[in-house]
Amino acid sequence: MKENLIFRKQYLDKIRPFIGNDLIKIITGQRRIGKSYMLKQLIEEIKKDHPEAHIIYIDKELEEFSGIRNSADLHNYVKANIAKEKDNFLFIDEVQEIESFQRCLRSLINQQECDIYCTGSNATMLSVELATLLAGRYMEFPIHGLSYLEFLEFNRIVDSKENLNLFLTLGGMPYQYQES
Repeated sequence: MKENLIFRKQYLDKIRPFIGNDLIKIITGQRRIGKSYMLKQLIEEIKKDHPEAHIIYIDKELEEFSGIRNSADLHNYVKANIAKEKDNFLFIDEVQEIESFQRCLRSLINQQECDIYCTGSNATMLSVELATLLAGRYMEFPIHGLSYLEFLEFNRIVDSKENLNLFLTLGGMPYQYQES
């Protein structure tokens, strides 16, 4: 299945200055808004700037990662996949699916073993919870629905009154669009 992707530069530009620092970068937003695709864009950006980077990618929506249930499982998985003598980058999609994930992430940051990026849905990753769980160790990057210009690009349509009405009807959810 071919993915219909658009480059969301405004978000990448906000995250880029924090690549390689010792803060956990957490991408939040409602479900199906494009957080996973932002992770994929970040991976491509890092590979471009750091060709020798070692990427560890965990997608909690895939069965192959179902065994990572809690902080200890996550820690064991990451430790087993760290590449010595390389810059390690850890990406976790839907981190809130891992019980007590914050313990492992705090440990990894304290040991400076990898640069960490996570996604979490607003329903379970409220800012108040993040502030408590990862106090002072993270930056949150909220992702929002498509802008009107992104909607046009995503759907490969041109600006018109009809398409503006379509956008106002369907909204900015990437997968709520009218197929031609």
